[in-house]
Amino acid sequence: MDRRSFLKYTQFAALAASANKLSAAATEKPASHSPASSPESLLLKDYRPLSLYKIPVTKILRAKFPIIDMHSHPYAKTGAEIDAWVRTMDEVGVEKTIVLTMATGAEFDSIFKKYSPHSDRFTIWCGFDFSGHDKPGFGPAALKELERCHDAGARGVGEIHDKGKGLRSGKSNAPGMHPDDPRMDALWEKCAELGMPVSLHVADPIWMYQKMDRHNDGLMNAYYWRLDNQPGIVGLSGMVDILERTAARHRNTTFIACHLADLDYDLARLGEVLERNPNLYADISARYAETAPIPRFAAQFYEKHASRLVYGTDMGFDAAMYRTTFRILESLDEHFYEIEQFSYHWPLNGFGLSDTILKQVYHDNAAKLLQRS
Repeated sequence: MDRRSFLKYTQFAALAASANKLSAAATEKPASHSPASSPESLLLKDYRPLSLYKIPVTKILRAKFPIIDMHSHPYAKTGAEIDAWVRTMDEVGVEKTIVLTMATGAEFDSIFKKYSPHSDRFTIWCGFDFSGHDKPGFGPAALKELERCHDAGARGVGEIHDKGKGLRSGKSNAPGMHPDDPRMDALWEKCAELGMPVSLHVADPIWMYQKMDRHNDGLMNAYYWRLDNQPGIVGLSGMVDILERTAARHRNTTFIACHLADLDYDLARLGEVLERNPNLYADISARYAETAPIPRFAAQFYEKHASRLVYGTDMGFDAAMYRTTFRILESLDEHFYEIEQFSYHWPLNGFGLSDTILKQVYHDNAAKLLQRS
């Protein structure tokens, strides 16, 4: 379950619990007003502002140019759901979707088989087998499985996660390896040899690491995924350093930093990292809400680094979700909300990106990367 799906689930659960309490209270003593309508008791997570501005609203039903979505997951579980996904892709203008997994072995084979009837529309990526990473002799078996997955149809690796505690398999509690660990070198080099790009997720949004107090700008989302209370975790800045060391040591391997490397709050630093590492790209998935509050600065970043950014979603496959991303990237709309989609109550704004930038981000950069795989 992705972060925003989890938040929606917890919000619904909280609302249900609140409703039960209200129902019980109503049998005892009538309330003068409900908590939802009282500013004295309204919770931040329940805040749902509505824009009062009478300004233009742009409805973009289909992307201006064909799209390659470089960050999705096997959300559709049945043939019928996959068929529906393809119909939605046709409707909104998505040419191809990269289905990221952490799967190896039979799990990868199952996912690949399920999506194979639409092999022209979906490309499946595999994971690494980290079994025994904390024991002597790790490496050869993982390399063998990577090659097997490649031969079975995998054309890339990822999404591989290190949110500060290292890379590891399943529910292992053993300390994980960070991407710059020497034990990972052979795997990264094998990816280069096989022409498999790597989707690498480091860290999480900055507010997950900050104190959960009234100064935390992302508190409405951060609290459920807080990392500030986990001892020994590598912080966001340290994880970006690890990402850069990894890219620098493996220049022949193409890395795609998921979610703008979680530097959506510091795009200037991300730009510097990209400039120093020509084999590093960044996907923009699931960081639309985090950048839409700063549209002018974000648009300048896109203009300067358009050749190194790729479109991604990571938010399911309903048409409304895609269209929200189009509105942010293509329009110059101001001060609108998409709280149910993103779980933030920040007002959003469009970037108004040029046709040249849109073509690169939507399609051309990804097409170049996939040609190598």
